[in-house]
Amino acid sequence: MTSETKGMWLGAIGIAIFSLTLPFTRMVVAELNPVLIALGRAVVAACCSVLLLWWTNAPRPTRSQLKSLLIIASGVVVGFPVFSSIAMSQISASHGAIVLGILPLATALFGALRFGERPSIGFWITALIGSALVAAFAMEEGGGSLQLGDLAMLIAVIAAAMGYAEGGRLSESMSGQQVISWALVLSMPIVLPVTIWLALHYGVKASAGAWVGFAYVSLFSMFIGFFFWYKGLALGGIARVGQVQLIQPFLTLLGAAAILGEALELRSFLFALAIISVVAAGKKMAIKR
Repeated sequence: MTSETKGMWLGAIGIAIFSLTLPFTRMVVAELNPVLIALGRAVVAACCSVLLLWWTNAPRPTRSQLKSLLIIASGVVVGFPVFSSIAMSQISASHGAIVLGILPLATALFGALRFGERPSIGFWITALIGSALVAAFAMEEGGGSLQLGDLAMLIAVIAAAMGYAEGGRLSESMSGQQVISWALVLSMPIVLPVTIWLALHYGVKASAGAWVGFAYVSLFSMFIGFFFWYKGLALGGIARVGQVQLIQPFLTLLGAAAILGEALELRSFLFALAIISVVAAGKKMAIKR
């Protein structure tokens, strides 16, 4: 198995874990403050990170690594959780899932601009086709227009793409576990006090189901999923493995149907088939690293 193939498989596992983030977030925001959920899950994951770093006797990051870790923290520890939680308080998980479809293109763009990856013209064509398919689906679902929740999801996508690209490159010099763990720990001085204030101000009374959803987004979406995702990006390249994300919206649609009972229609699977075909084509396109 080549490094790129292994990276694709690890990336796919990470995406499978991430695909349930929006349905579970949608479940929790029905009962708790969206920003409290977003930052609270980072606090829980950071506590796990401290234990993991101590258990593995992980070396402290260098000065150059600290810069990358702060970018990662602002993107995937704060930015994406906050804005995706806000979006889930206004739009359905199914609708938000489709907006996420442009994440692979955004990740490739950050990889190209930040680290000099040079995808071929064929790659960009397949990425644009896949993203266009996703955008068409979102417009159809929204009755021909975008909602305020779509704007929040777009900001979340930009934040995630930045954190994904930065984390994928940093995972070439330290393990994916250490990357997300240090990013979470570094965010604690800001995230923890704000979380405590929000908890005291808005309260934390919620049903058992909501706490199950919170546990998932804290342990899997914010922590374990990155072990696979960052390692996959490091092995297979940011632009190439990032294309696996095109499948995420449709895994999320299945999760939304199973967890929230949201409608699952035939046209969703037709779009899924078209986008998976684009991912397969994009995997064969040349990318200079």
